[in-house]
Amino acid sequence: MKLTGTPFYILTIVLFLASIVLAVVQWARRGGGGGQGSRRGNRGRAPQAKRGPLQFVGYLATILFCQSTAVLMVFVMVNNSNLIYDSWGDLLGTSSHVRAVPVPPKDNGIAADAGADKNRQKVIQSFHGVDDNAVPKDVKETDLKGQLSGVDGEVLVWTPPEYDDPAYKDKAFPVVELLAGFPGSSSTWFGTMDVSKQLAPLMKSGQVAPFILVSPRVTLLGKNTDTGCADVPGKVNAETWLSRDVPQMVLDNFRVDASPDRWALAGYSAGAHCATRLALAHPNRYRAAISMSGYNDPKEESDSLTAKDPHLREVSNPLYLLTHAATPPNVALYETGNKGDGLEDALALQKAAKSPTSVTPFETHGPHLSATWKPLVVPTFKWLTGIIPPQH
Repeated sequence: MKLTGTPFYILTIVLFLASIVLAVVQWARRGGGGGQGSRRGNRGRAPQAKRGPLQFVGYLATILFCQSTAVLMVFVMVNNSNLIYDSWGDLLGTSSHVRAVPVPPKDNGIAADAGADKNRQKVIQSFHGVDDNAVPKDVKETDLKGQLSGVDGEVLVWTPPEYDDPAYKDKAFPVVELLAGFPGSSSTWFGTMDVSKQLAPLMKSGQVAPFILVSPRVTLLGKNTDTGCADVPGKVNAETWLSRDVPQMVLDNFRVDASPDRWALAGYSAGAHCATRLALAHPNRYRAAISMSGYNDPKEESDSLTAKDPHLREVSNPLYLLTHAATPPNVALYETGNKGDGLEDALALQKAAKSPTSVTPFETHGPHLSATWKPLVVPTFKWLTGIIPPQH
């Protein structure tokens, strides 16, 4: 049974209610009515046997059963609301989506990927609905086997209202990759964050560009390990998966522009760190990035692979990438954060940026939760529309 969705949630409610019924029955059988009336009613009867060790163990087991089912029900409720884990494997840290860890070929940018190798077999995918009631029915899912990264994972795609409009049949659309935090599900942006529900009416009215929204899997390793969105030799090619395999699939299956000026990233928490990092590392693939409560130093996510290696920690820091670039990257960054939760990192990037790099910091005042990030969707995508206009 799926971890997310209604069936398992209903099962947890049933188990919790059953535990309460069990406790009541057990209490009634031992004469739990107590009180003076109970003692008067027992006159003339043989005294009850004293409770033995087995009875005590039974009572303790019932109490623990009640507590555990209550905790489980609350956990599932919270998980369904925030889509932190979307499978048992992710929750237990037993699933790995790394098939192989080849050495990625040289990266010549997204435009080169679109037309450099005429003999390359296109990555044509089949799509199906998302098996999650929290995700809108117009979001499609495909299972992608990364040719360059050796990563296998699901990718969710939503096309704007204009995409199927005959008036736009010859138009190429801009793309935004949406990155979840850690741990996080590829469904979170469409479920908890309601990104497509919030933006669709604004796209129809022309206030927001008609972006194709793409949410790839970001939790790739077992044992609750964050990849840091990096290529780590012998362990994972997360950077290649996100910046090359996923965009290649989008290029081969949708009407999109192959210019980096028409591609962007958005992320929250660890996904925000990744969005900024990938944009600065690959200006030949992305024009902009939106960061919600992100960070520069990978050590802010203690479970990150890049935080555990001194060299990777240094070169994965967006501030390092910005200050050590051969030329300032033509990238626009919108960095949001609260004091002590990303704001200082945003201001550091702004201070270090040199034209054509631009950094727009925005102070938030909420906790490190989706309740803070969800209201940022509309204003950040309006900002992004100013960077990547509706038509090229």
